[in-house]
Amino acid sequence: MKKLLLATAVAALSVSAAQAAPTVYGKAFVAVDYEDIDKNIGEDEDSLQINSHASRIGFKGSEAMTANTDVIYQLEYGIDIDGGGDKTFKSRDTYLGLNNNTFGEFRFGRNQSSLDRINNAITADGGYWDNLGDDNNMVDSGRIDNSMIWTAPKYQDLPLEFSAMYAASEDNDSDGWGAALMFDQGTGFTAGVAYDKDLNIGNGAYNNTTGDIIRGTATVDLSKFTTVPVTLGALYQQADFDVAGSKKEKGYILSAAMGLQNFAKPATVYAQYNNTSNLRGSDGLDSDQIVVGGKYFYQPNMIMHAYAGWNDSDAEVTKLDDAKVYTAGSTETFAIGTALEYKF
Repeated sequence: MKKLLLATAVAALSVSAAQAAPTVYGKAFVAVDYEDIDKNIGEDEDSLQINSHASRIGFKGSEAMTANTDVIYQLEYGIDIDGGGDKTFKSRDTYLGLNNNTFGEFRFGRNQSSLDRINNAITADGGYWDNLGDDNNMVDSGRIDNSMIWTAPKYQDLPLEFSAMYAASEDNDSDGWGAALMFDQGTGFTAGVAYDKDLNIGNGAYNNTTGDIIRGTATVDLSKFTTVPVTLGALYQQADFDVAGSKKEKGYILSAAMGLQNFAKPATVYAQYNNTSNLRGSDGLDSDQIVVGGKYFYQPNMIMHAYAGWNDSDAEVTKLDDAKVYTAGSTETFAIGTALEYKF
């Protein structure tokens, strides 16, 4: 009888797995970084580091519920390959949802914010300098707990993607919401605009205050119009913190990426300039940053990275009662690194 029950259970699990077998995916990104941070209060740092940057593993899939609706799911976790941090899995985009041919896609869980849907102008997107949102750069999009994000279905083949997001605070604080619209008709020009309220500023981030963000982006691929294999990008953002006496944080990014033709494998070089005024709403605390780098694609999923960057910030950041305090000072950061990225 026990053998019969065991065989039945195994058969049931086999059928279930065949019906909704997940796709396993992820990436390992390990770098050797040299970091030099100078502060005018004398807390200088100079070190050679082995770092894991946004390494992850995930499981995702879908299964038909009806003729027009699929159940969709994703479980994604960050991993510190170098053994840093708390050496545990860290939740990334994790959701259960529905995809309907008429009503679009719905994801419920922990989702990257709608602001991220228009990050088309960022070229320094790997390694040490993948750092929007850190202490010396503009506020960035993040993952939002207790959230739902809806992606509208395509309407009459218009080259537009619309997303809307809602997050429940669940503790009597302000609920958050946001929306993003992306234009891309495949002709070499893209543009996006996004707004959120109490999502990225809120939800426990940035000293537990609330506020709103508006962001606009645009890119142009010159190779579509000329013989120059260069893509140019621009991003502008304003963040307004709900703190008495604060100023609007204003930031912009200018970027360029160029494909190289004289290598055995595909290669790209890039440059990105970031400027931020009134960091976290603090009047007069500004930041400049320049990053240059390159990528060499041994295979589409095997990429060598090299990069160097410099950030000059007017802010010194300290912690007081688990909140970050931005005060006038000077923080200069220089970092150079090389990395191997493997996607699976």
